[in-house]
Amino acid sequence: MSRTRGTRGRHPRLRFDGWIAGVGTSSGTRVVLGHWQRSPFGPFSDVMIERADGERLLLAPSHRTADFVGDTYGFDTVRVVPVEVSVADDTWTVDAGPLELHFTVARRRPLGVLLRAVPGVLAARPAWAALTNGPAHLLPTQVRTRGRTGARRREWYGVRDMRPVGGMSAVFEGLDLGVMAPVEPPVRFGFGSVPRKPTLTRVTTTVELGR
Repeated sequence: MSRTRGTRGRHPRLRFDGWIAGVGTSSGTRVVLGHWQRSPFGPFSDVMIERADGERLLLAPSHRTADFVGDTYGFDTVRVVPVEVSVADDTWTVDAGPLELHFTVARRRPLGVLLRAVPGVLAARPAWAALTNGPAHLLPTQVRTRGRTGARRREWYGVRDMRPVGGMSAVFEGLDLGVMAPVEPPVRFGFGSVPRKPTLTRVTTTVELGR
């Protein structure tokens, strides 16, 4: 289910199930891919990019998704372009307008094995994200699982799996972005960043709309 209504006068809540990949590059550009298999907009993928000079760019596949993501997070530039993602075994390929991204994922570490055991029903509850927000602060780059976003919205991330990124290559506007590097400095799209070490994370994200 991708849309829910809260009780006791709460605002409507939208639910997104999928994966978030965050990688850094030696050129200083950081890339965050959202690959949503279930959402109120149907399956879609989007890419958030922060350049070395601080420019924040959103690549979204439709005006509808661009408006929603752009209102929820903060960007300097928004482009509507086809965003195609293919997954073959442990290799991910992303073709998003000016960006070509390839990355592979490695075996799960103990934390990933533990998170994979979290039932989907539990991960979908904002209370679970609130419970894990404290431990998340112990991770580098101030990872947070709940907070306030743009347009007076609130957001919760229910983490269900984590796998390290083993390697990547990326080209933006015809220029090679270099080799994989930590996501440093942290990206500035919302209330928190992705893990410092390049990571693929499975999440159930809940967005509560404001008024």
